Amino acid sequence: MNITNLKKLKPKSLIVFDLDGTLAPTKAPIDKEMKQLVLALLAEKPVAVIGGGKYDLFKHQLVSQLGNSSALLKNLFLFPTTSTAFYRFNKGWKKVYSHELSRTDRSRIIKTFERVFQEIGYEHPKKTYGSVIEDRGTQVTFSALGQDIVTKLGKKGIALKEEWRHAHTPTKMKIAKLMGKYLPDMAVRAAGHTSVDVTKKGIDKAYGLGQIEKQIGVKVTDIVFIGDAIFPGGNDYAVVKTGVDYIKVEDPEGTKKVIRHILGK
Repeated sequence: MNITNLKKLKPKSLIVFDLDGTLAPTKAPIDKEMKQLVLALLAEKPVAVIGGGKYDLFKHQLVSQLGNSSALLKNLFLFPTTSTAFYRFNKGWKKVYSHELSRTDRSRIIKTFERVFQEIGYEHPKKTYGSVIEDRGTQVTFSALGQDIVTKLGKKGIALKEEWRHAHTPTKMKIAKLMGKYLPDMAVRAAGHTSVDVTKKGIDKAYGLGQIEKQIGVKVTDIVFIGDAIFPGGNDYAVVKTGVDYIKVEDPEGTKKVIRHILGK
């Protein structure tokens, strides 16, 4: 159920967040205020994060900012690359599962991206930063400006991604639609500001919520999901089919308001 009025949000046992655009600016670390809010939330209840980024990015954006309190980190559960992998803390971060794509499938996905680019006449920007198509093992991701733009350019990189999103979202959605057409045995999602993700069929953020039930023992009815891409074609939209209570935010500032409400501040 879509919670548009926070006063209607019932107490939940576990809070689930998207990462990019929800907890943090795209590819960037959470800010100091978000850090304090997340730590306060972890002191009260379990928190899970399901995002399209790889595990190393989760560490950079979130985990490295939260300190080393084992008592708090035991309450944090990580589902990178759109829940194709799961990590939990037990005297260090441990991988619980990882659904790797076969080498053949990863090659096929990359070739399909190239086919779609040629078919629609898409031209990459003259300057990109890092891989435009990244093989993440469990997921293959197209990032229009390159995977490393924020790492290399910081706030300027975030601004460039925002510019690309405003100018080219219809193109990104067209790429995602055609990828889905040519790869019916895969799951394809428009993700983040500039990305399209491809994973195994049936593995999406709804699958992640199912894994929370299985691995952590919290039912979907006791969860609230918070994300910025809960719209048809968005990489958070899959959670809607689970019946979970969800809150759509526009950016991390909106997420802070939700966390303050949950904390009673």
